[in-house]
Amino acid sequence: MLAHLAVALVAAVVTAVASPVAARLARRADAMAHPPDVGEERPPPRVPTLGGIAMALGVLSALGIASLLPTFGPLFTTTSEPVALLAGVLVIVAIGIVDDLRPLPPTIKLAGQIVAALGVVIFGVQLVHFWIPGLEVIALSRDLGLPLTVLALVAMINAVNLIDGLDGLAAGVSAIAALAFFAFAVASQPSGLVDAVPTSATLVVALVAGASLGFLIHNWHPARLYMGDTGSMLLGLLLGVAGVSYVGRTTAPSNADFYGAIPLLVPVLVLAVPFVDTTFAVVRRLIRRRPVTGGDLGHLHHLLLAFGHSHRRAVLILYYWSALLAFGSVAPSFFPLSRLVPWLAVAGALGVVLTVLGTRAGTAAESTERSSVDTERTRRSANDA
Repeated sequence: MLAHLAVALVAAVVTAVASPVAARLARRADAMAHPPDVGEERPPPRVPTLGGIAMALGVLSALGIASLLPTFGPLFTTTSEPVALLAGVLVIVAIGIVDDLRPLPPTIKLAGQIVAALGVVIFGVQLVHFWIPGLEVIALSRDLGLPLTVLALVAMINAVNLIDGLDGLAAGVSAIAALAFFAFAVASQPSGLVDAVPTSATLVVALVAGASLGFLIHNWHPARLYMGDTGSMLLGLLLGVAGVSYVGRTTAPSNADFYGAIPLLVPVLVLAVPFVDTTFAVVRRLIRRRPVTGGDLGHLHHLLLAFGHSHRRAVLILYYWSALLAFGSVAPSFFPLSRLVPWLAVAGALGVVLTVLGTRAGTAAESTERSSVDTERTRRSANDA
């Protein structure tokens, strides 16, 4: 536990310290984005968008420290998962930097995400089996495991990428998901690992939590730096790697790790808000016969702004729902379900109240805020969908 905390701390500190440097690089490269127009007389200044570089430096620095710690020694000496992680990070960061400098067409961007996912798979992080109630362990051939793993990683990348629409939203939600997943993985680890083979899952989510929290120092509203696609795709890839790594080490589950035995169920649950948002975006555009890659104003954060919430309050509400769904999903690993249900019901009701009470009749300025959206982010949403 202390080793994971040390790794997270290194990732946070390096990310926080490197962020101003990334901001200066972004200004020199003119990698800037307009914040949402809130009806002010003077438009707000543009914000640098290469914060993902600082996050990548934090992740890589912390990974290097982890390789020196005895706790992670077996992971680095007996598996190739750290190499797989490094390969995926380098590719996704390269694609993200290019996209932040000059937005890529959706097909090219998707191809880059697939290449990053293939890098992870080639070096050893892949779904090779999973457990299904009633069917026991299902083994996957390489021909089937490879595309399923790539699909899972690409889906996770885009889920986080799409929710990056408000200051601090993607970083905060990713940190919440990482902490919930870490608690679950630690609780279920003793009984769920195949032949005691170490998994990189807990290390990876420690990296995510550290980099996300370190970046929030600069990204909280009003943001001084955006993570850009470099950062959001990096977080999505890391969370995907953690999920695949954990599932690949799990056999028939106990009551505590039942959720982890079904591929991708844990990451889907702890990242329920981004996945719900992504699913509704795809369905909404199909119903309206619009391109799936086209941006719109129907995302959850847009709706909260339209309901009258301020920028910060909208983010905090999404934090609340993310924490409720993430920790509520993994809580059965620690407490009987019969004890949890009443508390979860109360917490859900409180969330509804907090969401609804924020609505108000808007003034002309508020109407402008609710209907306006950052042109740069809308274009990026079109590429990310």
